Amino acid sequence: MQTLNYPNPIKSGITEPIINIRNVNQYFGQGKLRKQVLTDINLTINPGSIVIMTGPSGSGKTTLLTLIGGLRSCQQGSLQIMGQELCGASDRLLLQLRRQIGYIFQAHNLIDSLTVQENVEMSLQLHEEFPYSQRKEQAAQILESVGLGHRLKYYPNNLSGGQKQRVAIARALVANPKIVLADEPTASLDKKSGREVLELMQNLAKEQNCTILLVTHDNRILDIADRIIYMEDGYLLDK
Repeated sequence: MQTLNYPNPIKSGITEPIINIRNVNQYFGQGKLRKQVLTDINLTINPGSIVIMTGPSGSGKTTLLTLIGGLRSCQQGSLQIMGQELCGASDRLLLQLRRQIGYIFQAHNLIDSLTVQENVEMSLQLHEEFPYSQRKEQAAQILESVGLGHRLKYYPNNLSGGQKQRVAIARALVANPKIVLADEPTASLDKKSGREVLELMQNLAKEQNCTILLVTHDNRILDIADRIIYMEDGYLLDK
């Protein structure tokens, strides 16, 4: 079985991009209803960088994010993630890819019937390298890192919006992913909470040396980025 084994860029001196997209086109619908949503997308992102993608609603940002995350099939072009071609990739390869990516979305998507610690542990169930005995400890450690070590047994309904998003960050990073994809992670938060959440994500990701691609309309957080790209009407441009 083919596995994804993207080496640590610091230890290996690797310079190859972790995300390499060439001439990608994507469509929704069939026949007369077919609509092009991404046009000739070209994007290269190097390991360890923080990239923010911004632009109007409906411009294709989330569609591109789902393609990169292996959540949607790429239709035309070349889309290489961690050296693996995703256009035409098998379901098995896409599954392997998703195990090495952390996802953070506007809706925290926590399970209300599970405790904070159990929500984070769920992310480790996809990873055979984390035995059952290690999951609780790993989840507790990452929750301590996001300032919620005293909330392990709390349920999501007993947390603030900012705390819930901290749990979502912990869940995304607990398995040490190579890439973190975040779609409007601060949209439902006030200025102070949003800033804290982004700085937390930034610090933890740098500690783990993972790459962040973040979609946002929030101009207040653009300064955390190493690079800003702009999408409009399905076209992607560097600002």
